[in-house]
Amino acid sequence: MLRQALLAISRSDRAERVVSTSPLTADVVRRYVADDVGRVVDELTRKGLLVSVDHLGEDVHDRTQAERAVQAYLALLDRLPEGADVSVKLTALGLRLSEQLALDNAATICEHAVPRGITLTLDAEEHDTIAGLHSIHATLRKEHPDVGVVVQAYLRDSVERCHRLDGARVRLCKGAYTAPGAHTSAADIDRSFARCLRVLMAGTGYPMVATHDPRLVRIAAALAVLEERDQSGFEYQMLYGVRPDEQERLAAEGARVRVYVPYGADWYPYLMRRLAERPANLAFFARSLLTRG
Repeated sequence: MLRQALLAISRSDRAERVVSTSPLTADVVRRYVADDVGRVVDELTRKGLLVSVDHLGEDVHDRTQAERAVQAYLALLDRLPEGADVSVKLTALGLRLSEQLALDNAATICEHAVPRGITLTLDAEEHDTIAGLHSIHATLRKEHPDVGVVVQAYLRDSVERCHRLDGARVRLCKGAYTAPGAHTSAADIDRSFARCLRVLMAGTGYPMVATHDPRLVRIAAALAVLEERDQSGFEYQMLYGVRPDEQERLAAEGARVRVYVPYGADWYPYLMRRLAERPANLAFFARSLLTRG
């Protein structure tokens, strides 16, 4: 019930106004959303960490807004090092207006990113966008085989999806949305995540293990050894501002660790979904309010 409430709040304009105007909010947001993306990327890179940068925004209402999102990503590419990744939500590129529009816009970003040695990963969103997400991903991979895609373990078809994506770059996460018939208990989602991990690690693609859960990190490491994947054959992904010590520890041990760095003014839905993804994070964020600065 708390998860459902947090997701509802993430879509509430009134709640957004209240949270956004709180005098305590700005300091907390800066911990989890980059205020200066170039500086943050440079700092993480110096620590031996990789980055995936997300220009926050989604559900645009017209082609002009979608074009602005494309231009924001094209400008971002000039600020990223080789080996970086950009995470793109297709609804920010116009998916709810037209699948073709979102495909064309994603292809434009790819065409500018690839010569710079930068990859693109298509982010998963609400369940009604998943068919479009995978349709666009399949089309883009014909020209850009390194385009990645997100699979959310809370969805019932996630294991089957991982089988179908053999050979692809796949970011596996638990998921921060809701869907009819989806897994809802933490235990069921974790079991689904582990089953997906087994498929991805045994396959021919490149698994991107997006979790902060210590147990799932250990399972990923064990499966990599079992399937004889060296440390260049998969990566861990964690959120900017969450468990930074663990990010650096894993990187120091030789693992590939990529930090998901969101930036931009449209931070409210992102932050609320992070709480909904794991409601226990409420205490984590509350402590951030009390220890700001």
